[in-house]
Amino acid sequence: MLGPVILAASRSDRMRRLISAAPVTKQVVDRFIPGETVDEIVPIIQDLTSRGLELTMDVVGEDITTPEQAEAARDAYLQLIDRLKELELGTRAEMSVKLSMFGQALDGGHELALANVRPVVEAAAAIGTTVTLDAEDHTTLDSMFAIHEELRKDFPQTGCVIQAYLFRTEDDARRLAANGSRVRLVKGAYKEPAEVAYQQKHEIDKAYVRVLGILMEGAGYPMIGSHDPRLIAIAQELAHRVGRKLDEYEFQMLYGIRSDEHLRLAAEGHRMRVYTAYGTDWYGYFMRRLAEKPANLRFFLRSMVSKG
Repeated sequence: MLGPVILAASRSDRMRRLISAAPVTKQVVDRFIPGETVDEIVPIIQDLTSRGLELTMDVVGEDITTPEQAEAARDAYLQLIDRLKELELGTRAEMSVKLSMFGQALDGGHELALANVRPVVEAAAAIGTTVTLDAEDHTTLDSMFAIHEELRKDFPQTGCVIQAYLFRTEDDARRLAANGSRVRLVKGAYKEPAEVAYQQKHEIDKAYVRVLGILMEGAGYPMIGSHDPRLIAIAQELAHRVGRKLDEYEFQMLYGIRSDEHLRLAAEGHRMRVYTAYGTDWYGYFMRRLAEKPANLRFFLRSMVSKG
């Protein structure tokens, strides 16, 4: 399987330098990360919302080594929220944040990440939107869920992400679905050991459906993070079976992948949210997109052959 190899490369400084230096890389990266600054991303936000789509915005960057970098990450999100307020698009775009970017892995990282993310959650609420805490590798999840629970005391709309490939996720889904929170379900995009996660695609797909059923039957708001046509159809069937209305769940897909499907679902009346990343520290995000789906890797390799 190429996925684990690519995920290992996402942590390699040597591979980072090699891929970053390839002339074609910027062109291909732009497919998934359409800008580096707020000014560059604003036209993308305006275009997508004008097409009936909603967004979740991710300022990419995870390799935080100092508290000052964590504060800079916080400020980048606050700058984005200020622009959304100016554009009067606060209700159309939420934020997705990785707590590693807010200092979670540093000394005292749990408290530091909570202190840095809280102002972002507060500012998002002030313009009528919210924040979803992204899931990272399994060693960080207890801290993420604890921060999620703490934030929801004041901002109950705060969302979180769960990953179908982890053995623990069905229990997490039952707990979260019972308390009305917003939960995004994804397959998972980190290299996890066999002791904690399913390794085979068919096992992960089956787990995804089981967890999705738990979320649809629960009291929360499911957010279906998938590009898989079969899983999307299953989600629609499960929603219909439990009597959910179209505004009682949503689909989420990555910018640059299956864009026609984004528009199709929105045209059918579904809430369709496009996960849109921007920023300069794109490498880790980009490599996980390649690892998630063979077609993404083939696209990259074809581009290198044809343009290199």
